[in-house]
Amino acid sequence: MLKQTTEMEQRNLRKQKVGVVSSNKMDKTIVVRVERSILHAKYGKKVKKSNKYFAHDEKNECNIGDTVRIMETRPLSKNKSWRMVEILRRGE
Repeated sequence: MLKQTTEMEQRNLRKQKVGVVSSNKMDKTIVVRVERSILHAKYGKKVKKSNKYFAHDEKNECNIGDTVRIMETRPLSKNKSWRMVEILRRGE
């Protein structure tokens, strides 16, 4: 019983990110763009940076523009190490 609880705790420690779906052309895969703002080292101005993540979408239910939550998972392919957890808001 003790081993099972530690496994569940480890599962909850996986990284989660929120981003916007930028592509859904592949089968069961979406591209999620996650934006963050950082301070420029020299000038102190806020600068937007973004990363693209390939995420697994089992039911092909995401569309371009949807805001989704993705969670880290084991590698599913060469580029895909994230999975879509939920759709937070539908795109227009």
